[in-house]
Amino acid sequence: MASKGSGMSFSRKSYRLTSDAEKSRVTGIVHEKLLNDYLHRVFSSPDHAPTIAASRKSLNFQNLPEHLDQLLQVDSEDEESEGQVEGRLGPSTVVLDHTGGFEGLLLVDDDLLGVIGHSNFGTIRSTTCVYKGKWIYEVLISSQGLMQIGWCTINCHFNQEEGVGDTHNSYAYDGNRVRKWNVTTTNYGKAWAAGDIVSCLIDLDDGTLSFCLNGVSLGTAFENISMGPGMAYFPAISLSFKESVAFNFGSRPLRYPAAGYRPLQDPPRADLARAQRLLGCFRAVLGVELDPVEGRLLEKQSSEWQLQGQPTILLTLAHIFQHFAPLLRKVYLVEAVLMSFLLGVVEVSTPAQTQAVVHQVLDLLWLFMEDYEVHDCLKQLMMSLLRLYRFSPIVPDLSLQIHDLRLTIAILKHEKSRKFLLSNVLFDVLRSAVFFYIKSPLRVEEAGLQELIPTTWWPQRSSREGKDSKEVKEETAEERLRRRAYERGCQRLKKRIEVVEELQVQILKLLLNNKDDNGGEASRYIFLTKFRKFLQENANGRGNMAMLCPPEYMVCFLHRLISALRYYWDEYKAANPRASFSEEAYVPPQVFYNGKVDYFDQQRLGGLLSHLRKTLKDDLASKANILIDPLELQAATMDDLDEDEEPSPAAAQRPMQALAIGGALPLPRPSWLSSPTLGRANRFLSTAAVSLMTPRRPLSTSEKVKVRTLSAEQRTREDIEGSHWNEGLLLGRPPEEPEQPLTENSLLEVLDGAVMMYNLSVHQQLGKMVGVSDDVNEYAMALRDTEDKLHRCPKWRKDILAELTKSQKVFSEKLDHLSRRLAWVQATVYSQEKMLDIYWLLRVCLRTIEHGDRTGPLFAFMPEFYLSVAINSYSALKNYFGPVHSMEELPGYEETLTRLAAILAKHFADTRIVGTDIRDSLMQALASYVCYPHSLRAVERIPEEQRIAMVRSLLAPYEQRPWAQTNWILVRLWRGCGFGYRYTRLPHLLKTKPEDANLPSLQKPCPSALLQRHMADLLRGDPEVAPSFLNSVLNQLNWAFSEFIGMIQEIQQAAERLERNFVDSRQLKVCATCFDLSVSLLRVLEMTITLVPEIFLDWTQPTSEMLLRRLAQLLNQVLNRVTAERNLFDRVVTLRLPGLESVDHYPILVAVTGILVRLLVHGPALGTERATSVLLADPCFQLRSISYLLGQPEPPVPGSALPAPDRKRFSLQSYTDYISTEELAQVEQMLAHLTSASAQAAAASLVSGATTHRSTPIARMHDWAHYVGMVYVHLSGQPTPAHLAHCSLQPTSEEDLCPICYAHPISAVFQPCGHKSCKACINQHLMNNKDCFFCKATIVSVEDWEKAANASSSSAA
Repeated sequence: MASKGSGMSFSRKSYRLTSDAEKSRVTGIVHEKLLNDYLHRVFSSPDHAPTIAASRKSLNFQNLPEHLDQLLQVDSEDEESEGQVEGRLGPSTVVLDHTGGFEGLLLVDDDLLGVIGHSNFGTIRSTTCVYKGKWIYEVLISSQGLMQIGWCTINCHFNQEEGVGDTHNSYAYDGNRVRKWNVTTTNYGKAWAAGDIVSCLIDLDDGTLSFCLNGVSLGTAFENISMGPGMAYFPAISLSFKESVAFNFGSRPLRYPAAGYRPLQDPPRADLARAQRLLGCFRAVLGVELDPVEGRLLEKQSSEWQLQGQPTILLTLAHIFQHFAPLLRKVYLVEAVLMSFLLGVVEVSTPAQTQAVVHQVLDLLWLFMEDYEVHDCLKQLMMSLLRLYRFSPIVPDLSLQIHDLRLTIAILKHEKSRKFLLSNVLFDVLRSAVFFYIKSPLRVEEAGLQELIPTTWWPQRSSREGKDSKEVKEETAEERLRRRAYERGCQRLKKRIEVVEELQVQILKLLLNNKDDNGGEASRYIFLTKFRKFLQENANGRGNMAMLCPPEYMVCFLHRLISALRYYWDEYKAANPRASFSEEAYVPPQVFYNGKVDYFDQQRLGGLLSHLRKTLKDDLASKANILIDPLELQAATMDDLDEDEEPSPAAAQRPMQALAIGGALPLPRPSWLSSPTLGRANRFLSTAAVSLMTPRRPLSTSEKVKVRTLSAEQRTREDIEGSHWNEGLLLGRPPEEPEQPLTENSLLEVLDGAVMMYNLSVHQQLGKMVGVSDDVNEYAMALRDTEDKLHRCPKWRKDILAELTKSQKVFSEKLDHLSRRLAWVQATVYSQEKMLDIYWLLRVCLRTIEHGDRTGPLFAFMPEFYLSVAINSYSALKNYFGPVHSMEELPGYEETLTRLAAILAKHFADTRIVGTDIRDSLMQALASYVCYPHSLRAVERIPEEQRIAMVRSLLAPYEQRPWAQTNWILVRLWRGCGFGYRYTRLPHLLKTKPEDANLPSLQKPCPSALLQRHMADLLRGDPEVAPSFLNSVLNQLNWAFSEFIGMIQEIQQAAERLERNFVDSRQLKVCATCFDLSVSLLRVLEMTITLVPEIFLDWTQPTSEMLLRRLAQLLNQVLNRVTAERNLFDRVVTLRLPGLESVDHYPILVAVTGILVRLLVHGPALGTERATSVLLADPCFQLRSISYLLGQPEPPVPGSALPAPDRKRFSLQSYTDYISTEELAQVEQMLAHLTSASAQAAAASLVSGATTHRSTPIARMHDWAHYVGMVYVHLSGQPTPAHLAHCSLQPTSEEDLCPICYAHPISAVFQPCGHKSCKACINQHLMNNKDCFFCKATIVSVEDWEKAANASSSSAA
């Protein structure tokens, strides 16, 4: 180790203490008097006043050991720190009793001081109890959930429901519910938060028990606790699933010691006294300098002191460290002595001075201590520093956090220390992500936010998309002043937080340094190995909470990592002009298939990696110049098959048992498995051999270079960055990729890891933190409602005014608290800089996807999370960062929106993507994209061929794919154009609850005429698209509406029982979903008929008549079920069950009405005639159902009572806010037309008689004339002449009716089997099946059949 400021290096062994003869020879290095003065200055006794030089004993290196021994002598009281102490029973080292003192399943740390709940309500106690005296221990709260912390006796028995405080002789404090527990419970204390420290104090002299929170007493919790023989109390805790804490019984200095109370574990008082005296000697060395020339001592600042190789100073330090080194391995002494000294330097020095002192101290540690001693010391130092940072309270200037981070930076700037910590401590022992986290204060008063933000303000409404915000009055001058004052306070807070964030970024810059490769591997490459392992633990350990990094830490870690990454990226660009700026960053596609980066079990777009390697090996060879050895491929496939086997029960239980007792689990690994980070998918990569060919020219067999994929731990810098013959991470560059490098390959891997981090937990946490903003909006709404009630309340109602005033005060105080907390969240999570980070990540993913798409089939190798991050990051930018920041203000916003739209439009039906979840995500993202005007315009801006391809995919048959999402997309393209389809809130709900602001809201209509035109062109131009698409829509409509009717039958039956409250909420949800699907399918049919009516009305097309008959049948079924008076639908709607709010007459009837109006009013004359004939010919048609739409009463059924005159009826005329006058007129015109057509049909049937041939559309109504007559009989009780005439002409035998539906006469015969049915039944059957109904023979053709013709043929024969 070279000392600072000198060109020479010192070997530790050169300055080990040797014989007295050797010591005597070096005493002549400086003058005897000067040496004596120097040694007395360094080794002066702190207990005695300084004596004059003449009376004190002369010191030299011969008698220094004796003097030092005397100096380090401590009192006998301090020596008796071990053994039994009165009032305490148990081991002197106090830990959690993981062998027998627990109930339930718990995960205990290796030091037996930290615990995580892994069952419903687990309990654990310590190994030591107390029965006399005053005692204290501390609990560091890692999560703020349900826990009960306190004391219990050995006779307390707990279970999964009862914990500490729920039994006699057990006492607990619960800061989650703010209560104290001892069999019964009462309010006590205040709420705790993650990062707080709870002190538990027991006074067994007075019989009291109390608690402190962050050093502030919460008061006496319990008095007169049981004492006496046999009564001894153990520290104990009960905690629910996933909650975690860490205990400090005294193994480390208490953060908040209490006067008169003793920690359960005695501190090492003797060693502590010695360490403090040795530290004083060490500080004296740093504060004085020898001047041999002048023969005097010079006072110097510690930051100016330099080790220049003087033997006197080296020998002095050697004597100090001979005693100091063993002490610096103990955690208590490191925290109490060394860390306190270094933090003291940080507090009084500038960053440069701090760095100088820390650098000198670390140099001396490495010089005078053995390696294992330095390793233990640094490990304990970093653990103590991280714990201190994590649990330091938030103060207004954040000084505690700043000092901790400055010391961390100073330590990490020391190269040798940094590499050791990075290799062995930061990611292996510690959750180093804690250093990048800024915890949110639960109590804004203690954090000083009231002083920083004296004026509070909150937005009047939410501006996130998807929320139908009400219009509010214009901001007043007073509100404007409050808002500006609040914003100034937020800026002050943000500036203080930015200081901490900049220090955190500096830490990551040190860890990403790749210039410190002198005598070893650079820090960046050590970091990459550890970082990849960190990602694997969080990706694969989702069931093991101990392995996971908390999502709030991950958010901050990601933002700091992006800042450091972009810094080094742009620095490389400045030195290499051919490289790219960080604004143009992306991950090249070859990273995903060349095996250089470990993706463990992350799913690929095309499925399992081994499967892709097997099926795409030819594409890898032709496009990426990578050849797979068939033998290796076969071996890899067998490995995958082996891994599919289920583990034995014993093997499955061993990890959990080891975790429960806090032990390390030695997992055996096969000899071939080089890295514990390799997962299932990458076992193949560790065995598959790849052959590389230079893409510029074909290589002969002799020129091929075999390379083997290495695990993360085995890689070197050359394996990552490459060399003159090796492209490193960029091995296998496809021809579509540019030759010039983007940046250093190592930065590409960091970028890839950042994208994975966002996918693991960052997005979920961003959504979770929006809850603070939602709380503000809810309380603001409640406050406004309360103020409105105050204004409306009569003055004489003093009681109501008092209650409203009290509520107003509560809401105002809560809003003050939440608005300050929201300012903190906005500064740490949703600031403009954080928004730009997420936006940059979105653009990185878009470029990566675009480059990967150009590789053709190799696109299947891309991990799914790139598409997920692109979708989710856009959603976060759109929904989570408002109302302070808007996505529209981001640079290149329109272009980014268009690029994302192109990706969604192209890949939602991409056959290269096989994963069901990612395909559903793409579909849902596209459905959301077309809901909003600005993103819909982006879809319209993509190239025309991509738009047409997207619409063609949407029009594919619905069978065997997620058709519901596809249908929603088509509906949203139409919404705003349909009949009565312009509402943003369900009209029937607004009629019943107009004042309810929490009613479900819909997006404002934003139809796309351009995409509708593409849809019309495809349906009109391709004869194959329309029939398959519409038949699938009709099939799904039939299924959805049938399921809905079946559901409401079950709901009605359940509601009529006495236990009517037990209607399954899931059943209600499914029922509402089926109803909504039915409405949306009807709207798609309405859009199709509007855009391309000839598909149904032009009977020159082979499928038009059949489609029209199917449509008429379904429309009549829907109308009959919904419009019948006092029917099942009506009864369920009147129940108004929670979960069925969307089920009502209006949504479905206006959809059906829109279809009928398009067919019967807007169509051409011939088309209207055809539609009328088909509609009336359907046996289910009832004219009463059409009259129902306009609220016209039907004739009463004979024998029934007349309806009450004030009975409210459904009528489209009641919804004039949503249905225009023109639309109502069209409905009236349609009703008149159908009424007239019915009358004409009856008359035509009477006149034509039995000899009437079906030669005209009206004449074809012969088949339904009887049914029309029967309807009239049912309504009026009297037969019509037409009905009587028709009945005289109809066959009396059922043999002439279709044996399938018994509604139509037989009109078709199947060939070759000769079976018969009506045309409607056979046409519907042949859409899905070519086999005969009866004999299952294949139907070759269908011919017309009439009884009269066949009867005459038989007579002639």
